[in-house]
Amino acid sequence: MRRLRALLLVVFSILVVGGGLYLLREHYQAQNQPAPKMGGRPGAPGFNAGPTPVVAAPASLGSLDVVMNGLGTATPLRTVTVRTRVDGELVSVKFAEGQLVKPGQLLAEIDPRPFQVALDQAQGQLARDEALLENARLDLARYEGLFKQDSIAKQQVDTQVSLVRQYEGAVRVDRSQVDNARLQLGYTKIAAPVGGRVGLRLVDQGNIVRSGDASGIVVITQLAPIAVVFTVPQDSVPVVLKRMQTERIPVAAWDREGRTKIADGVLASADNQVDPATGTVKLKAQFANDDGALFPNQFVNVRMKLDTVRDAIVVPTAAVQRGAQGLFVYVVRDDRTVTPRPVKLGAAEGQRIVVADGLHEGELVVVDGMDRLRPGATVEVSSARPEIKPPPEGKTRGKGGRRKGPDK
Repeated sequence: MRRLRALLLVVFSILVVGGGLYLLREHYQAQNQPAPKMGGRPGAPGFNAGPTPVVAAPASLGSLDVVMNGLGTATPLRTVTVRTRVDGELVSVKFAEGQLVKPGQLLAEIDPRPFQVALDQAQGQLARDEALLENARLDLARYEGLFKQDSIAKQQVDTQVSLVRQYEGAVRVDRSQVDNARLQLGYTKIAAPVGGRVGLRLVDQGNIVRSGDASGIVVITQLAPIAVVFTVPQDSVPVVLKRMQTERIPVAAWDREGRTKIADGVLASADNQVDPATGTVKLKAQFANDDGALFPNQFVNVRMKLDTVRDAIVVPTAAVQRGAQGLFVYVVRDDRTVTPRPVKLGAAEGQRIVVADGLHEGELVVVDGMDRLRPGATVEVSSARPEIKPPPEGKTRGKGGRRKGPDK
């Protein structure tokens, strides 16, 4: 019996000591457990309802260009396929592929010998008929003298007059044949009709070329000046046409990514009809292109400046949001809370847009982080807001340090 009691006492002691050690271990782990992370989704464990970090920018007073954008294609003012006007052997090629040529510059030459022979024949025929004409005129003068002396009949004189006229007609025909032969001989030298850049050679020296060949010898493309054809919405055409009547509209050509300006030009003309498939109208701008920056059939982005809005409230385009009530921006108030403000927008250019109504100069608008905002939310502004210089000594600055605008 004593042994049983001693055994129970030992078991009880072990349980008490084990329980105490377990409670001590749990207390130690609770003391060294890291604190839960703050933030996260509202309503989640450990959510911190502190200020929301945002990026804000002040509404500024400035000027903004009204620019119309479009996609255009560089088009040469002239593209000429050089063809031969006479048939013959191509004996020489005077140009290099890709060469810049001037108007009238010799490009190729056809064998001139057959045409020189034809010219000599025409000149010989002309000389023969001129000699016959001269002899007929001398006979006519003698006949007229004899007729006055009543030595010959009037019919003989009339016959000689007709013969003189016949020879005069023959001489005219011969002269025209000489001119035609000389013209054909001149066509053996093929010159550039316009200035520009020649393309790849379409026929080699030694080939027989004919005036009926469709491919020609080479293609010349005029590069300076050059045109860019682009399209604008049909609703914008009246404004463009009205401006064209009073002034020259500047047009700039940019690369395909819209990052680098290629050339500056002016609007030259507009098409006379609307494309029913796209609802757009084609416009043509002309560029000097002295440096050859624009190339035929090159795709470019076109920016056409129509007007300049001055003394307007300008904000970054990213600040404008669209909601159920229309367009609005988040305005940061002096107490670092935000309120949505409905706005009316004007012209836009790149990353800036004009606010026609709803904002005042100097008010801060949120440009990034507005997806986490609610009306009245507290924010922490981390923007490159212009630094406000401290007032001179002896003067104080109004509360807030910036001009206030009425909240709506």
